[in-house]
Formats: sequence, C-alpha cells, structure tokens
Amino acid sequence: MSSAARPVTLITGSVGGIGTALAHLLAPAHDVILCGRDPGRLEALRAEVGGGTLVLDLERPETFGAAVAALGRVTNVVHNAGVVELGPVAAQGHEVWTRTLAVNTVAPAELTRVLLPRLREERGAVVFVNSGAGLSANAGWASYAASKFALRALAEALRAEEAPYGVRVGTVYPGRTATAMQARVRAQEGGVYTPEAYIEPLSVARAIQLMLDAPADAEFTDLTIRARPRV
Repeated sequence: MSSAARPVTLITGSVGGIGTALAHLLAPAHDVILCGRDPGRLEALRAEVGGGTLVLDLERPETFGAAVAALGRVTNVVHNAGVVELGPVAAQGHEVWTRTLAVNTVAPAELTRVLLPRLREERGAVVFVNSGAGLSANAGWASYAASKFALRALAEALRAEEAPYGVRVGTVYPGRTATAMQARVRAQEGGVYTPEAYIEPLSVARAIQLMLDAPADAEFTDLTIRARPRV
C-alpha cells in the first residue's frame, strides 16, 4: 500500500454500539466501509462518517463473493457483528446452534476468505471482536461460547497462515460492554441492564484502532478488556 493512500477499513456490525463508535473514531484517517443488514441504518451512519456501505446477511455466507465483487481496495476487516441467545444445552435446538455459529464463526471465515486477495495486496489487518466467552464458558452460554472459541481458533490459524503475506491478525476480548446487545443479554438473564457498570463502546473501539494503526514492525495479537469501577 502506498504510504499516501488512506487505509480502507470494512466494519461488520457497523450500526451496533462498538461498530458505530469505531466508524466515528476511524473516519478522520480511514475510508470506512459500513457493513450490515439494514440499508436505511447504514445510509444514516454513512451520512455522519462518510465512506461506503455494504449490505450483507451474515446468515448467508454463500452470497459474500458476489456482494464484495464491486469493492475496490480493502486494507482492513473488523469482524464486529455477532449474535447471542442464552440457554442450557438441554433446551437449545440445532436452529440456535446453526444460526449462532453461522453469524459468529462461519461468516467471519468466509468474508475473510473472499477478501484475502485485497488484504494481502494492502498488507492489511484482520481484527476479530471476540468476547470473554471466547476464553471461558459458563453455564447457559454453550452455543455462544462455542462460536467464540471457534473464532479464536480461526484467528490463531489465520495469523500463522497470513504472516508470510504481511497480513496482521488480532483479537479483542471485551468484557460486558454497554450496547443494545448487552441489554438483550441482561433481559435473557432476568437481570437489570446498568450501562454505567460496563465498558463504553468507545473504549473497545480505541483498542481496535490500536491494532489497526500499529507500526509496521509490531502486531497486537490479543487484547483483553475489562470494566473498571467508575469514580
């Protein structure tokens, strides 16, 4: 990539809390490609931060090749989108497992695959937004944790495979973050959503930015982020 060229960074889950914070954070120095399922919400965000949009249904990875065919340069990919449905193994049918693994694991793998020629040309980066559930699994979290454990394996293998091509691969493991997704999780848990007790989306976005903007001689492979009490 020419040193004069702005990096082009594709963000899945752009209209969620972390994705939107990241888009605003990167927009001054990156050309962002905002990726999601809702064209209206993507266009509203694009009006704020600029860049382009890409409509993708992450449950249909077979459509990704055609969807990205018209894209030009892509320097970085941030896999931020995800789904979670809590429940014990005894109560969750294969439909939950299939959807969770499709969105959280298969979609990042396939989207990375179809974009790899561009990433290699740019010597860019892939960042996976994982979870504390990708490091340990608790009761009621089996399907989600399994998808995130698999995402960690994907990142580790991809890092080894793409190092010869100059593509950097990093993973962020946020704790509970103040997003709409976390509000849904707390509702499933039967608890109260208290955003002030959780990490701000912007804090996670800054960790991702650190990975993307690392100097050429460095690579941030894994960053774990936990909330601190606010005073």
